Amino acid sequence: MQNVMDEKQHLQAFYSGNSCNAYEYMGSHRVGDENCFVFRVWAPNALSVSVIGSFNNWDETANYMSRIGNGDVWECYINNVNQYDSYKYCIEAKDYRRLYKSDPYGFHFETRPNNASRVYCLDNFRWNDSQWLESRKNINVKEAPMNVYEVHIGSWRRYPDGNFYDYKQLANQLVPYVKEMSYTHIELMPVMEYPYDGSWGYQPTGYFAPTSRYGDPEGFMYLVDKCHQNGIGVIIDWPISQFPKDDYALALFDGTCCYEYHDPLKANREEKGTLVFDYSRYEVISFLLSSAAFWIEKYHIDGLRLDNVAAMLYLDYDRTGKESAKNQFGGKENLEAVAFIQRLNTSLHRLYPSVITFAEESTAWPMITKPVKEGGLGFDFKWNMGWMNDMLHYMSLDPFYRPFNHANLTFSFFYAFSESFVLPISHDVVVYGKKSLFSKMPGDFNSKFDQVRIFMAYTMMHPGKKLTFMGAEIGQMEEWNTDSELAWSVLEYPKNKQLKHFIKCLNRFYADNPPMYQIEDSWKGFHWIHHDDYTQCVLAFRRLDKNGNGIIVVCNFLPIKREGYYIGVPYKGAYSEVLNTDLAEYGGSGISNGHSIATEDVPMHGYDQSIKLTLPPLSVMYFVCVEGKDQNEKINVAEEDKETMEELIELNEKIAEIEETENSDSDADSLPPKVREKVKETKPTQPTVSSAKGEAAEIKKAAEPKKPMQAVPLKEEAKEISGKIQDKDSSKS
Repeated sequence: MQNVMDEKQHLQAFYSGNSCNAYEYMGSHRVGDENCFVFRVWAPNALSVSVIGSFNNWDETANYMSRIGNGDVWECYINNVNQYDSYKYCIEAKDYRRLYKSDPYGFHFETRPNNASRVYCLDNFRWNDSQWLESRKNINVKEAPMNVYEVHIGSWRRYPDGNFYDYKQLANQLVPYVKEMSYTHIELMPVMEYPYDGSWGYQPTGYFAPTSRYGDPEGFMYLVDKCHQNGIGVIIDWPISQFPKDDYALALFDGTCCYEYHDPLKANREEKGTLVFDYSRYEVISFLLSSAAFWIEKYHIDGLRLDNVAAMLYLDYDRTGKESAKNQFGGKENLEAVAFIQRLNTSLHRLYPSVITFAEESTAWPMITKPVKEGGLGFDFKWNMGWMNDMLHYMSLDPFYRPFNHANLTFSFFYAFSESFVLPISHDVVVYGKKSLFSKMPGDFNSKFDQVRIFMAYTMMHPGKKLTFMGAEIGQMEEWNTDSELAWSVLEYPKNKQLKHFIKCLNRFYADNPPMYQIEDSWKGFHWIHHDDYTQCVLAFRRLDKNGNGIIVVCNFLPIKREGYYIGVPYKGAYSEVLNTDLAEYGGSGISNGHSIATEDVPMHGYDQSIKLTLPPLSVMYFVCVEGKDQNEKINVAEEDKETMEELIELNEKIAEIEETENSDSDADSLPPKVREKVKETKPTQPTVSSAKGEAAEIKKAAEPKKPMQAVPLKEEAKEISGKIQDKDSSKS
C-alpha cells in the first residue's frame, strides 16, 4: 500500500491537471496480500458508490466505497479478488438512479458484447526490447527513414472460419511480413477497447486497455515486443476527439457531466452522435495525459497519432448552418483544446523525448508541428491531407485530362516545408465507395498496375514521411472490408505478385538512400529541374541529403513513350538509372536507359549539360551520377586565392538562400558561368538498390511484358491517350 504522502501527491496532481500517471493510483491495483485489491474511481457528484463483481456475486451492498481526497474520489479495499475477475462500479446518482459503469482506468475488459472491466496486473510480462528502446534515444526522427504500414488488426488476416487472429498469432505473421517488405513502422488503427466493430475503434470506451477482441494485455505486449526485436517501430491511433454515449462508459458518469462539456453546444458531436471531452477540466486533462503516457510506459509504444484534430480545434466542427459555441473572444476556435494539445505534446516530449506524436488535421490551422514555445501545437508530424486528396484526384483522371490538372502535382510544393509532413495513403481513402487504390486508377488491367507503381514511386520521392494502408502493396482490387481479411489470393496472379515485389524493392531503396528522407523540411533537400511540362505531364527534380548526394527523379504520367527527352543535370560525366517502374520484373514494358548515360554539352533547365533519355509510358525513373567532377576541378578551386574563395562562399550562400525562398534552380543562372560551375556540389555517392534475386527470377518467368507504345506527334497525343486508356485487356484481366 502506498504511504499517505504518495496518496496526497497523486491526488494533488490529479486535481491540478498535472498527472501523467493517474493510472498508477486510480482503477484497480493489487496491494499487500496477493488477493487483496484496492479500487478507486472519480465520481464527484455521486451519493454513493460500491464495487460489484464476480468476486461478490454482483452484490451492490457488499463493498461500499469511501470518499477520499476532496470527497470526489472513492476508494475500497477488497480481499479474495483474482486476475480476470469482472467488476463494475455501482453509482448512485443525485436523482437516486443506479448507474453501472465500467472502470475508466480499467486495464482489461470483457469481450463484446459484454462490457465489464476485468482485474488485471500488467507487471508480469518480460520485455526483450531494451536494445530497441536504447537505440531509439539516438534517432533524429526528422532525418531518419519513416515508411509506415497502416494495419487494422481484425482484417489483415483471419482464420478460415472468419475468427480473428489473436495478438500473438498476428505478431508471428505480421512482423516477418513487415520486415520482409522493409517498412520501418507499423501503425495500428485504434486498439483501445471499444464496443462497436463498425467504429474501427475510433469511439473507445477503455482508454487504458487493449481491446479483448484479440486477446489479453500480455498478448499485445508480445506483439509490440516482437516488432521491436525486429527493428520495427509501433505507432497507435489515440482517438480523443470524441467518445461514445454508451451508458456503461464515460457518458454522464455519475449522472452528471464529468468527462464531457456541460454546454450541449460544446459537448455534442451531432454528426457522429458522440460526446466531446471537456478539455478545460483538470481531472479530465489528467485522465487524458495519463492515457497517452500509459501506452508509452506500459506498452513501449513509439508514437501516438491523434485522429481528427480539427474536431478538437474548432467549436463549430460539423455544425454547418447550426448554432455553435463561441470562445471568450467570440471566435470559433476551441482555446481549451489548443491549450490541452500543447500541454500534451510538451509533457510527452519531456517525459519521452524519443516518442513521436502525429496529427491528422485536415484544415489550414498554422504551426501544427512547430514548438509550443514558438506558439505551435508541438506535434512532430502532420498528415498531409491536401497532398493526399490532390494526388488521388490526379491519378484517378483519364490521362487525357491530366495536362489540364497539372497543378495537382505541383501545388503541394507551395506549402511542402511549412510543416513536418507525413504523406498518408490511409484507410480513409479505400472505404465508403471510394474504391481500392488499384481500382482508383483509370484504364485497362495492365495500366492500373503501371499507375499504382508510378504513384508509389513518385510518393516515395516527394518530401515527407510515408504511410500506406495495408492491401495497396498487393494490388487489392476491392475496397477495404472490415468483415474479412485482405484478398491475399490475388498474389496467385503474376501482376499482383510483381507489384508486391516492386513495393518491396522500392521500400528497400528508400531505406537505403538518405536523399529520400534526410532533408524533408527545407528546399535544401529538394531542387526542381523541370516542373512546367504540363502538356506532356512530365516532372523532373532532385532530392539531396546533408552531404550533397543526390537522386534525380523523372516522372511520365501519360501512357506515351518519349524518346530523346533531355533533362538538365548538375554534373558532367555519366548517369545511371537505378530504379525504373517500367522494368519487366515489375510488370512493365521493359524499356530502360541502361546503367551509363553520358552527359551532353546541351544547356538545359539551368544546367550546362544534360542527359538524353527515353521515357517509358507511365513511368518513374531514378538516376544518380556515377562519373562526374574530376580531381582537377577540385584542385583548381583549392588553388584560388583567399579573396576569390570568400567570394565563392558568399555566392554559394546566396544560391542556397535563393533556392530556399524562391523554389528555383534557375535563379542561379544569373551568376557568371565560371562561378556557377565552381560552387556546384561534389560528386554524390551512388545509391544502392536491394533486390531479392531469387524472387526476381521467379517473377520474371511469369512476366508478360507489354508491347511498348510508340512516340506520336504532340498534336496527336490527346487522341492517342483517350483511345488507349479505354482499351480493356480482357485476356489478362
